[in-house]
Amino acid sequence: MSGTEKIKHAAEELKGRAKEAVGKATDNDRLAAEGKLDQTEAEVKKAADNAKDAAKNVLGD
Repeated sequence: MSGTEKIKHAAEELKGRAKEAVGKATDNDRLAAEGKLDQTEAEVKKAADNAKDAAKNVLGD
């Protein structure tokens, strides 16, 4: 997996954390939930990246 994709997914996770924090600080439950969802999506993408990297290592690419 390219480093660019990993950085992109890490940035998405940080964006989600910020969104969640702002939502909590302003008592905006919808924004906090969106932030949590953004984080979860980024974590899933990062897990997929790790799985792809592991598969490449096993296959010798």
